[in-house]
Amino acid sequence: MAKLVLPPNLDKDVKKGIAWSVHAFTTSGIVLGFLALVAVLKNDAVAAFMWLGLALFVDGVDGTLARKARVTEYTPNFDGASLDLVIDFFTYVAVPALMIYWFNMVPVPHFFEPATWSLIAGALVMAVSCYTFANVGMKSSDYYFVGFPAIWNVVVLYFYLFNTGWVVNLITVIVLSILTFVPIKFVHPLRVTHWRALTIPMTVVWAAMTLSLVISGRNPGYDDWIYKAQLGVFGLISLYFAWISLWRTFVLGDKGDDQENDVSGA
Repeated sequence: MAKLVLPPNLDKDVKKGIAWSVHAFTTSGIVLGFLALVAVLKNDAVAAFMWLGLALFVDGVDGTLARKARVTEYTPNFDGASLDLVIDFFTYVAVPALMIYWFNMVPVPHFFEPATWSLIAGALVMAVSCYTFANVGMKSSDYYFVGFPAIWNVVVLYFYLFNTGWVVNLITVIVLSILTFVPIKFVHPLRVTHWRALTIPMTVVWAAMTLSLVISGRNPGYDDWIYKAQLGVFGLISLYFAWISLWRTFVLGDKGDDQENDVSGA
């Protein structure tokens, strides 16, 4: 009976195939972002946030998959980091900037047409975010973002869920645009090791509350105590993320930049 002869490079080819599949998974983020863009043009904010949420999930896990699949070793001629930046700029910046304009989230009265200010705000978001994505010091040694990390998809989500007015929205866009250039640390909820045992469950609950609130967004129950409770939990967890970022910036300070980091499982 003839023996089965396996190709000598089979194991390497399988690992290369896995590496390419991870790149394909990362690429799915741009498709999800495009679907979000289409939803915006159809005036369907709920669908847009759903697609952006899926894109955020892909971006949250593809880095871990890439490291485990050792993509730099098995696909050396393909830069997954550059691919990730292109997709992130589209889903974190371009689509949310369009949402600010399309849904007229900064309708400042007087001085030009109200929609003009939303256009200016969207253009500002696009412009300042270029610095973020070109900044080689975007992350500290312990994986905090340095300066506002251009998560405009999350900012627009807060505008939508809390139904904030033009004053809050305009001030937020201006302040966060300035903080893009200020070395305040912002927590990466998956990679930062400080308080990780608490941060990851918080992130899971935050995502669950986000999903529920976005789905309810078609008919927000501002008078419904369940809706209010979910919105309260969502807000409290957001304050936790703000607290750990401020703690890293003003309490730990430069000492955190010199720490050895345990990135196992990150």
